[in-house]
Amino acid sequence: MSFSNRILVGLASGVAVGLFFGESASVLEWAANGFVKLLQVTVLPYVLVSIVGSLGRLRYADARALGIKTGAVLLGIWAVALVFTFLIPLAFPHVQSAAFFSTSLIEQRAPFNFVDLYIPSNPFYSLANNIVPAVVLFSALLGVALIGVERKDVVLDVLSVMAEALLRATRFVTRLTPYGLFAIAANAAGTLSIEQLGRLQVYLVVYVLVSLLFSLWVLPGLIAAVTPIRVRDLLSVTRDVLLTAFVAADLFIVLPVLIEASNTLLQRATPADARATKLPDVIVPTAFNLPHSGKLLSISFILFAGWFADAVVGVSDYPRLALTGLVTFFGSLTVAVPFLLDLFKIPTDTFQLFLASGVVNSHFGTLVAAMHTLAVALIGSCAITGHFRWRPRELARYALVTAAATTIVIGGTRLLFTSVLDQRYTKDQVLANMHLLTTRTTAVVQRERSAAPPFVPGAGEIETIRSRGVLRVGYLTESLPFAFFNERGALVGLDVELAHHLAAELGVRLELVPTTREQIDADLAEGYCDLVMSGVPVTTLLASRMTMSNAYLDETLGFVVPDAARERFATWDSIKAMGPITLAVPNVPYYIDKLHLLLPEATLRPLTNLGAMLSALPPDVAGIVLPAERGSAWTLMYPAFSAVVPVPGIVKVPLAYPIAKHDQPFVEFINLWIDLKKKDGTIDTLYRYWVLGRNDTLKTKRWSIVRDVLHWVD
Repeated sequence: MSFSNRILVGLASGVAVGLFFGESASVLEWAANGFVKLLQVTVLPYVLVSIVGSLGRLRYADARALGIKTGAVLLGIWAVALVFTFLIPLAFPHVQSAAFFSTSLIEQRAPFNFVDLYIPSNPFYSLANNIVPAVVLFSALLGVALIGVERKDVVLDVLSVMAEALLRATRFVTRLTPYGLFAIAANAAGTLSIEQLGRLQVYLVVYVLVSLLFSLWVLPGLIAAVTPIRVRDLLSVTRDVLLTAFVAADLFIVLPVLIEASNTLLQRATPADARATKLPDVIVPTAFNLPHSGKLLSISFILFAGWFADAVVGVSDYPRLALTGLVTFFGSLTVAVPFLLDLFKIPTDTFQLFLASGVVNSHFGTLVAAMHTLAVALIGSCAITGHFRWRPRELARYALVTAAATTIVIGGTRLLFTSVLDQRYTKDQVLANMHLLTTRTTAVVQRERSAAPPFVPGAGEIETIRSRGVLRVGYLTESLPFAFFNERGALVGLDVELAHHLAAELGVRLELVPTTREQIDADLAEGYCDLVMSGVPVTTLLASRMTMSNAYLDETLGFVVPDAARERFATWDSIKAMGPITLAVPNVPYYIDKLHLLLPEATLRPLTNLGAMLSALPPDVAGIVLPAERGSAWTLMYPAFSAVVPVPGIVKVPLAYPIAKHDQPFVEFINLWIDLKKKDGTIDTLYRYWVLGRNDTLKTKRWSIVRDVLHWVD
């Protein structure tokens, strides 16, 4: 059996094992990680030795030609990749989207440090910490300097021997590829969650098809059109390395094999030119540190996110997106994508979709990256050595085939999505259908005010609650996600669920009674309710009129604004630059005082009905002041709006429970109870469910044949 067939057998066997055993296949994770690390062992030393040795053998004129001609080839391939990137949105149907609060709204992202990444102040540190761009720059500087050294042959011989030894070590590890890919495939197939990819199916399908088209025809066809290398020979020689890169989703580990494959192809196509077979030793490691076509295709996610969130990026913005994306993709995608989302006024909650899509797209993106690297090496080497062929007829034929294939892929997927997928917005039903995770006690919910229970002179609050067998908790309406009525008319929310916990632990029934912000102090003083649990922010005014419990959560001061206005509310300075704008503000003195300080020119309009204002935002109101945690919940029902947290200077607002002043022991009891609920994880669990929208209780084991078909295990 050929080595390629053994790789395919290993891959197929791994997928079969993963599907059969499900999550149990994760026992092979150590083997998968070990194989990847073995492949990495020789890569960085080989990059160093290869670049220094290859550049050192050149003349200064050759080095200059290498930079100019290979750079021109790279620019051309980038242009082709960007064309396909901007064709991808043609396959998207129309949807709207919103999401629960995400901590990414308040995370301070580290700025991209181009200098630290590419300029090695300490090359040994760069080698030890796997900072590849810095190692490449150091190697290039040393290699260019070696060109003019008189006795360089001594060093070049040593470097040549080292390169051969490292390549032999790489070949030895490569023999383990069938077994390594078996472990990788089994672990991935057994643990990959298909459910999380459901709503990404549109983007995934288009991205996968375009990636396959780009890596299996567009770039190979371009190579064949301008060099002596045929598509059949290219794919035959590189099949194993492309498959390894695809399954491992790691371009770095296959760099030595890509160099060897490039040398083999050039040797076959130009047997009389030994110089051409040495150029990939420099081009491949250098090209690795520049944005590849796989990264550029990821720009399509920005277009997808805009389509998904009804914040479409216009065609007139494509040049700016292309240039900005190219520059930012010199760094990490996880840094570049949030920046681009912010730049083009797309809700940042869509970044979670990017992370989910990476489960699949990373593999296909690496496949594109491997073929991109081959294309740069092969076309660049031919351009430098004079084997580049400009044949109009061949290029015209290539262009026609590419256009036809692209039309079939883009047009076919568009037709499929239009006829099959139902893209109606349903996120508003997610919040409406949320329910209490546990109902630990009997509860009565009053929608109208009722008479206060009889006051018992001299009795403590805890004794009064236990004697009547009822805990009366006040709730505020429109307190998403802390207290609200769901679609079935049940009162639910984070604080409502905590009220159930408190009543159950006191051994009494629960009665939930309505109140208002203006009546809280009077209702507590008169005994109408024992405490209020509805996401009440701690303010100086409230603390002067009643006792507040210890804080149990913090909220983040922010704004709910139309999607198109997100960028203008991204920083406090940009908000100030808008001048005397009008903002709607809840009747919370703390918010009002803080905004007068932060935005002295703004006019603050009292907010009486949040739902009505979001349904029809007055044209003179620029935005609504609301904590980001609450605002994100409201955007689920009104997806044309986004929750924004301005930076710098994130303002935190603690939440606590108002309690009547007359009973300090009850206050101490509530404070102790809050502390217990923090330490036993109850508040954290409810925060994940009600604020972040994650239901840990619904997690099920991964589907597998051994469990769900054969029923051999539970």
